[in-house]
Amino acid sequence: MHLNHPDIKEVLVTAEQIREKIQELAPKIDAFYADKDVLLVGILKGAVPFMADLSRAMQIPTKQDWMAVSSYGSGTVSSGVVRILKDLDTDVKDRNVLIVEDIIDSGLTLSWLTANLKARGAASVEIVTLLRKPDAAKVEIAVRWVGFDIPNEFVVGYGLDFNESYRSMDGVGILSPAVYS
Repeated sequence: MHLNHPDIKEVLVTAEQIREKIQELAPKIDAFYADKDVLLVGILKGAVPFMADLSRAMQIPTKQDWMAVSSYGSGTVSSGVVRILKDLDTDVKDRNVLIVEDIIDSGLTLSWLTANLKARGAASVEIVTLLRKPDAAKVEIAVRWVGFDIPNEFVVGYGLDFNESYRSMDGVGILSPAVYS
């Protein structure tokens, strides 16, 4: 599915820009984890395309696992109260964990998740995200690698959804407010 969809108000990041950014990020991550065992932890469901493409671009051997977490509050606003919907199958004790995220907005969920993994005894916890909304940040969060900083708009595509639609779009675009209002 392409971004020239009638529900997309504006294209923010094209498929080509995503490919180029992954080719830029992968060697940096490889160098950072050289001679280390690294566990990629993808956050379901949005991070699936990014983690697949990133892990294929990386040259170092990695192990992979997935978590599904839900932060809930009123409607579309995160409260920072987090529920684990699917936990890791892998023990993270003494492991170098790289959280692979599709988007960071408030940072509340990721802040909680980082603390949770450290409390489980992870040797290190770092974050790579394809997208970040600096204007939406509610907490300071140390993100080692960021693909793109984007405006605080409702975006879909490349794993990001609205009611489970638009995930398969090859880039990222702003969803027309008429769709969700």
